Amino acid sequence: MRWQKPLAAAVVLTALTTTLTASATPVQQGGACSSDAALLGFSDALDKTTYDGQPVAGLSALNVTGPHSAVALVDNVATTPARVFDLKVNSKPTSVQVDGMTILRRPDGTPYNGGDFDGEGLVVERGNRTILATSEREPSIRRFRLSDGRQIGQLPVPARFQVAPAGEATSNATFESLAVSRDGLSLYAGMEGPLASDGTDADNRTRNRIIRYFGLPGHEYRPVAQYAYKPDPGLALVELASASPTELVSMERTYTPDFGNTIRVFTVSLRRATDITKVASLADAPSSVFLQKKLLFDLVDCPPTGAVAKQPQPNPLLDNVEALALGGYLPGGRRQLYLMSDDNNGATQITRLYSLAVDLH
Repeated sequence: MRWQKPLAAAVVLTALTTTLTASATPVQQGGACSSDAALLGFSDALDKTTYDGQPVAGLSALNVTGPHSAVALVDNVATTPARVFDLKVNSKPTSVQVDGMTILRRPDGTPYNGGDFDGEGLVVERGNRTILATSEREPSIRRFRLSDGRQIGQLPVPARFQVAPAGEATSNATFESLAVSRDGLSLYAGMEGPLASDGTDADNRTRNRIIRYFGLPGHEYRPVAQYAYKPDPGLALVELASASPTELVSMERTYTPDFGNTIRVFTVSLRRATDITKVASLADAPSSVFLQKKLLFDLVDCPPTGAVAKQPQPNPLLDNVEALALGGYLPGGRRQLYLMSDDNNGATQITRLYSLAVDLH
């Protein structure tokens, strides 16, 4: 979802070679963000660059595929084709570069674009041959073949999750996140905002739903449960990652003009999670049905580490962070966590990769 309107046209640089190399100086030092999280560094190397003629911008979802590789999804792409970028990433010192691109195509082979695709959630399926990508517009979860980018399938979405008047969802507040369990059997599709019947409480906290799908990687998945999730007041659920069979990692975000962004990351317990599929409205649901969460860190508390913001921010490290991905284990038992900001193709926002070490206990 675009939280900010670009104030000016993005300045686009032309790549001199077919492989984009990191041009920004990687940050070498970080520091504690909380007792359970530390910033290892960040890189602005992708900001206002192009690859094979396409802007490397609007990156809204990230999936780690190996120790030094990841895939990033572009969101609302206007008239440019929907696409994913292959990335080479390094944790410390933090660096990133584009290593490839796949145009996402309809079943007939023509490219999707901003008129019918707003990519927000991404899962690279086992074997790295296919991806699942959500679009906020309907919403939808489509499967694409990475060899040629062609759509080869689509997951069912419960009718009430369709955008009104077809369903109870609000435009631009549907499937903002998609996560997969380590065994590939469970998918978690998170709503950015509430269904009309669920609404917002007196403390300005929305009552969101997360759909759990069950199936096999590369094959069919079906909805098997729904969970209730309540973001902090005024924030929206924008990302999920699966940390274990009993724990998710979530990210919440908002933007306040003349102040900047708020970005918070939580651990979320699935232990004794209540299936709310048959609950017509969460408005009167007891607090016990909502997933329990714990703040892992607030990005504003991380050391700026030399970061420069292009617009007002409470910490110059902050920007419109939309993507979150868990990597492997680091020395000492902490997990690698990457964040990425979506510059909305705007001159006053930055495409920035963040590298952190987190203790998920």
